[in-house]
Amino acid sequence: MTEYGRGPGSEPWHPEDPLYGDQGWGGQQAAHGQGQYGDQQQSFPQDPYAQQQQSYAQDPYAQNHQQYPHQQYDQQNQQQYDQQNQQQYGTPQQDPYAQQPGAQPQYNGGWDTGQQAAMPYGAEPQDPYAQQPGGYEASQDYYGTPEAYPPPQPPGRRDAAAEQQQQQHQQQSTEWDPDEPQEETHPFFTGADEPAGREPRDDDDDPDDDGSRSSRRDRGGSDRRGGKGKKKSRSGVACLVVSVVLVGGLGGVTYVGYTFWQNKFGAPADYAGAGSGQVEVEIPEGSLGYDIANILRKEGVIKSSDAFVAAQNDNPKGKLLQAGVYLLKKEMSAASAIELMLDPKSQNAFVIPEGTRNARVYEKIDERLELEKGTTAKVAKAKAESLGLPDWVGDNPDVKDPLEGFLYPAAYPVAKGSKPEDALKRMVARANKEYADIDFEATAKKFNLDGPWQVLTVASLVQAEGLTHDDFRKMAEVVYNRLEPDNTITNRKLEFDSAFNYLMKQSKIKISSKEIRTNPDPYNTYYHTGLPPGPISNPGMDAIKASLDPTTNGYMFFISLDGKKTNFTKTVEEHEKLNTKWKEQQGLG
Repeated sequence: MTEYGRGPGSEPWHPEDPLYGDQGWGGQQAAHGQGQYGDQQQSFPQDPYAQQQQSYAQDPYAQNHQQYPHQQYDQQNQQQYDQQNQQQYGTPQQDPYAQQPGAQPQYNGGWDTGQQAAMPYGAEPQDPYAQQPGGYEASQDYYGTPEAYPPPQPPGRRDAAAEQQQQQHQQQSTEWDPDEPQEETHPFFTGADEPAGREPRDDDDDPDDDGSRSSRRDRGGSDRRGGKGKKKSRSGVACLVVSVVLVGGLGGVTYVGYTFWQNKFGAPADYAGAGSGQVEVEIPEGSLGYDIANILRKEGVIKSSDAFVAAQNDNPKGKLLQAGVYLLKKEMSAASAIELMLDPKSQNAFVIPEGTRNARVYEKIDERLELEKGTTAKVAKAKAESLGLPDWVGDNPDVKDPLEGFLYPAAYPVAKGSKPEDALKRMVARANKEYADIDFEATAKKFNLDGPWQVLTVASLVQAEGLTHDDFRKMAEVVYNRLEPDNTITNRKLEFDSAFNYLMKQSKIKISSKEIRTNPDPYNTYYHTGLPPGPISNPGMDAIKASLDPTTNGYMFFISLDGKKTNFTKTVEEHEKLNTKWKEQQGLG
């Protein structure tokens, strides 16, 4: 039951249908608004939900006695049907939806959707929503607006409409052949300016239009059949263009995919062979596998960093590569580059041996950088204070070179084209790094020295006078014993030939006593007591550590008879015997 008392019928019936009033569906349901047992028209009660306590014994689908043009019911059959219902269900109950006595009719018998009640043929239908006495006010007819749904068809009309639709469908089915290729009509394929979906007709499809054929040819400038051939040609060109685009896109995707696979899983790019030409490559300190590889790749030595790292991992000695300057070749295989870098002949590093004086270092830098002789020495003198020397370096005017002792002996990358100050800065920085772990202050206090500067000076003397590492600690003991205030044997004079040779920028073994004892230079330890103003060489770490921990055997003298071994003695007598023997060997008698 719907609101306003609509009955349980399937769908509403439009009042303008000529068959409105038909008993419908084979005569099994009365027209809406008609009584079930008589011709009188019944209205709904004013309150559609005010129901009386009545049973539904009476068949709500009993047929109306009213006769219609299409279907008729015999009144006698209806009476028999009523008697059977009465015998089976008892006294017929009044229809709960029928008009109650005395009730004011709310509608005029029409449908709640705006339809009118059954009207005789030829009668003027009335507006069901017009103002009625005691009824509802007029409302909008939804079937009269564009927004309305199409009204349902009555059974008779539905059958006719269905039959018409079926005929149309069959006609379309016979006209369309699924095996016949359909012509493309989209402007993209046809090249026409017509809207998509509008297919031009062939002249042969319209035989009754005699005049339109020529007119269409005149308007189009050519026959439609010729136009179809052009459209098919354009369609083929469009398909070809689309195919080319698809193939190109597929090729691009394939190339990208192959490149990704090759980079991810394939062997890294590499040159073949030992290369050609020559190139100098500098490997900075602290460089690792990929750092070295990237430098070599930029210099054109190898083709890819991955190939170099793989070759380095495959070579058992690959991890032994160190910083320095290497003479390599262009376009070498990664394995060949590893082998050549491990060969000492390829290493073109700038090496400072232990005990080398600064003057010699400057000369070597000039040679390496192909500079005029004396260029690096001038730079060192002019820029000594800006090269990174520590604060404890003494500002002594007698010091010949404040950088002495700070050009730490090691291998450095000094490539062609670089500047002298770059190499000097590297060397001073390396010395500061090595000296940072040395407790110079404690050693200076222990041996009554004037700070780290003098400890470094002792180490330079040990490095210059000692022949072997075993000599260093004994040599350091000789230095400290001669510096003692109670030394009456040498009267606190060191009397080292190495200091005099530094002064004279020479390396002589045979020095006359007159020359060595009369030169008043502060670096002449035969003339002055104590240590020279500063270091006389660049000592190595072994000599420095020996200066921190000398022996305590009481050695005061040393001499080498063969230049390979140093003899240490404690007394003057022992030393004079060895000295006489040395003079005999030298022919000094």
